[in-house]
Amino acid sequence: MSPLHAFGDDALGELDAVGVAERIASGEVSASEVVDAAIARIDAVGPALGAVAARAYDAARAEAAAPRPGFFSGVPTLVKDNADVAGLPTQQGADAWRGAPAAVDGDFARMYRATGVVVLGKSQLSEFGFSASAEHPRLGAVRNPWDLDYTAGASSSGASALVAAGAVPLAHANDGGGSIRIPAAVNGLVGLKPTRGRIAQDKMMREMPVRIVADGVVTRSVRDTAAFYREAEKVYRNLKLPPIGDIAGPGRRRLRIALVTESVGRNAAPDVAELTRGVGAMLEQMGHRVEVVAPPVPDSFADDFLLYWSLLSLYSVKMGKRTFGPTFDASKLDNLTLGLARHCRRNLHRLPLATARMAASKRTSAAFFADYDVVLTPTLAHATPRIGHLDPTQPFEVIMERLLDWVAFTPLQNATGDPAISLPLVRDAQGMPLGMMFAAQQGHEATLLELAFELEEAVDFAAIQAHQPL
Repeated sequence: MSPLHAFGDDALGELDAVGVAERIASGEVSASEVVDAAIARIDAVGPALGAVAARAYDAARAEAAAPRPGFFSGVPTLVKDNADVAGLPTQQGADAWRGAPAAVDGDFARMYRATGVVVLGKSQLSEFGFSASAEHPRLGAVRNPWDLDYTAGASSSGASALVAAGAVPLAHANDGGGSIRIPAAVNGLVGLKPTRGRIAQDKMMREMPVRIVADGVVTRSVRDTAAFYREAEKVYRNLKLPPIGDIAGPGRRRLRIALVTESVGRNAAPDVAELTRGVGAMLEQMGHRVEVVAPPVPDSFADDFLLYWSLLSLYSVKMGKRTFGPTFDASKLDNLTLGLARHCRRNLHRLPLATARMAASKRTSAAFFADYDVVLTPTLAHATPRIGHLDPTQPFEVIMERLLDWVAFTPLQNATGDPAISLPLVRDAQGMPLGMMFAAQQGHEATLLELAFELEEAVDFAAIQAHQPL
């Protein structure tokens, strides 16, 4: 395994986003120097990673000359290519149409920029974010910087690959079935999916029947993730949720933690389950109470979530010309997108009840969290697959079975709206990062961040370092 990275002796160094922001604020480096360094790094590793969807270098350099105020003033980043950024098209990881540049920033990008970040462009994702691996037949695969033969996950794969490789210190990600947590897990990053409604979102995300998508960031440190939510909360505050506030270190409270290694019809692979139990044992040594429990998921959940997921595909296929313009050509969509649409058409009669059960899952979750503070599971059911395992040109049935076998744990929180964080606590037998996931009740991101700080102090997180070879 020979990691690909862009770390070097420039204005970014090996600093996380907080470190870069502090360096700019102190005058040690300028925002322009930092942005130029990030552009050079993206150009160095971006082509091999397949992680960049669009570039906005000229606009970024102009902005860096007089960066917006905010804690992250001048810190370079990218926005995922399913959120609108003024001047750039939103292609959703597809090439089935030619998108026009967005006239204005979407709600997320507007909030994100208000924290001071400088947007260098857009990161790549799987087609519409439907697959857990971005392997487009024409746009190419997004590859893992730890080993280019492996997937960088999805759908926030481009963002995660670039952050892990050191091109930028943090990047926008969003999560409709695990797409903050999955790429964070396989790239050795911190990925927090927030509570439903916590972060400003574009209109398309807000108008879903069950609002399963949540926006956030992927980072290389817990303090970066905590700082992002602290600063985002200053710009956009959902008054129905308790504030996260300024979480800067471990909490003192010892937690009641439920440990789960099984999901509906899908169990973690033996090696992954053993690693998860090892994390549970470490938590007990820290003084937390850990109890092995059955999965708090109804038997119908996997089928209900798949059907709802397929509804999003059917909408994209049937409303393509109205949504994306007259150049939309459904024949250019991959087998996963088209197969999901067929699955929905064949099961439309089941959709109302499935949607109702999905919406009701938050009540089941709330009852479960009356007895526990946190749930620990592996982020994914088995080790990171190689490129090709989830190739979207394969028959739909093959792709779907492999997806369900791998992505067994993350979708629950998208249905319930609960927050969940993936942390790079362990590695698999090949040395690849393997994320562990912690979930909490709605509004309790602070609990997850305090636990994450505690674990970060106790464990050396998996990370690509500058001393590793290019």
